[in-house]
Amino acid sequence: MKLTKETKQQLFATYGGTATNTGSAEGQIALFTDRINHISGHLTTNKKDHSNTRALLKLVGQRKRMLKYLAKTNLNGYRALIEKLGIRR
Repeated sequence: MKLTKETKQQLFATYGGTATNTGSAEGQIALFTDRINHISGHLTTNKKDHSNTRALLKLVGQRKRMLKYLAKTNLNGYRALIEKLGIRR
């Protein structure tokens, strides 16, 4: 599944403030989370797809670094975002 322009704009509007605010950490984390969820669903049926397994691990690492940055700069925004996305317990 390729993310469409409308889907990306909707993600950034929901989490990043506006649809054109593509540089916001919150919007990028939401985009990573959406891609991670999609690849995870793919890997449940295709267990031997090693290239997508590697892509998933890279995305998880990028999201982890972005979350660490957000926690350092805006702790309240970090807590609100992980609550909205349903990650970290």
